Amino acid sequence: MAKRTRTRTATDRAQYSVEAEWTGADLALLEELKRAEALLPDDAPRALLSVRLSVLTDDTTSPVRQELDLRKLALDRGSRVVGVASDLNVSATKVPPWKRKELGDWLNNRAPEFDEILFWKLDRFVRRLSDLSTMIDWCLKYGKNLVSKNDSIDLTTTAGKIMVTIIGGIAEIEAANTSTRVASLWNYVKTQTDWLVGKPAYGYETAENEDGRVVLVIDQDAYRALHWCRNAAMRPKPASARRMAKVLVRAGLCGPGLTTSTMLRRLRNPALMGYRVEEEKNGGVRRSKMVLGSDAQPIRVADPIFTEEEFESLQKALDRRAKNQPTRRPGGATKFLGVLICHDCRSNMTVQKNRVNGRSYSYLRCGKCKAGGHGAPNPDEIYGKLVGDVLRVLGDEPVMTREYRQGADARKELQRLEQSISYYMTGLEPGGRFTKTRFTKEKAEKTLDDLIKQLEAIDPESTKDRWVAVHNGKTFRQHWEEGGIEAIAADLLRVGVKCVIKRSKVKGVRAPRIHMKLVIPKDVRDRLIMKEDDFAEAF
Repeated sequence: MAKRTRTRTATDRAQYSVEAEWTGADLALLEELKRAEALLPDDAPRALLSVRLSVLTDDTTSPVRQELDLRKLALDRGSRVVGVASDLNVSATKVPPWKRKELGDWLNNRAPEFDEILFWKLDRFVRRLSDLSTMIDWCLKYGKNLVSKNDSIDLTTTAGKIMVTIIGGIAEIEAANTSTRVASLWNYVKTQTDWLVGKPAYGYETAENEDGRVVLVIDQDAYRALHWCRNAAMRPKPASARRMAKVLVRAGLCGPGLTTSTMLRRLRNPALMGYRVEEEKNGGVRRSKMVLGSDAQPIRVADPIFTEEEFESLQKALDRRAKNQPTRRPGGATKFLGVLICHDCRSNMTVQKNRVNGRSYSYLRCGKCKAGGHGAPNPDEIYGKLVGDVLRVLGDEPVMTREYRQGADARKELQRLEQSISYYMTGLEPGGRFTKTRFTKEKAEKTLDDLIKQLEAIDPESTKDRWVAVHNGKTFRQHWEEGGIEAIAADLLRVGVKCVIKRSKVKGVRAPRIHMKLVIPKDVRDRLIMKEDDFAEAF
């Protein structure tokens, strides 16, 4: 019998917690660097610091050290730090820069605010050659530079571009080797009776026995919950999965987030018989199936919660109550999910389908009102009314697209004009080079007037890197007629437009009366601006 000492997660015996802890010395150095940074000229290059870490151990570079080293690098380069994109506990192999929470926001929405991206080492930034190539293309398009403290990277030179590609290839090879080792480990542990790695199925938890080995033991609270559910399902009048979930949550045996689908998935898991399982996804439906060993027999990894007879009888009882629901559509049954909301509970309206006596019925219902708020029949009629209201209110709005404009050329022209004006003003002072004859003085004064007019004609905004909204020649009515309902739904969800559905009973009529109210944000015109996804092809 295994001796239970302490429970913990199965993936790692030494759980890590990614925390950026600043010591007093670190904070003092940070203030010193900021004071030195404040002395830089106003036109100093603007640096964004990218700090990333997947696992914090004694061998890794802490986020604090990365930031301080990068601030020193920025100061040495004469750059002013305008922000720190800190993405901790994020894998560079799985999450590219533009998908990270903080760095992704800078890349997608705040590009005009910085001129270069500084990172500690290339593998702290990317680990895939394709991601690196995408970032190089993005930087060249927007006039940005990539700078690494510990690698020879500088996109302003041809040699720097070649070097960054070579280093990125090495980083991708290293990541691929790590992925191969992990996949090999998982394939190995699936065939073992010992519990080596992985998250236990519901009903079990990990513990150490006398030999210090990790084993699976039965979670007593889960054991009670599962056996109560089986007894409830085997009654002459069986309880529904929804009822089971409510009772378990109220009893404190399960968390408040327990759903009916999760409840059923737990009860149908073969792991409850103590066998090793793996998850299988089919059309969006998640199911666990047993893993067979080399002898074509199930692999037992723990004591069973249910015997095979108990498990089979439970499955038959669940099958008797199961509804033969229509297969899910790949795009979802509700066409305006997230736009249609309930007036009473403010939850999303979703399409429910029932089949009675061979006929299929569809209706919209909410998630929190009792009985779904009695539903709203004829979803297609509601969709049509919503589309009509949206076209009437927003259909004539022009389609504006966001474009990036660099101010480098305008800044150069501004600097040239200012230097030229200063040159002629100095020459026109008493004793200056243009005051020796009347002819040279008049010519210089005319040239100076022309230069001043050119300077005044330059829009100060044009000297800044900025986003501008440009009309693409279409209205949203034309745009939506080309894209269909899917385009309307996507734009309404993006903009934050809501349609509130209110249902009221009608005496003597089963179907309720439907009232619809379109809720449009005040800044809808700004929200409607289309933003090009620079990284769409990279997914």
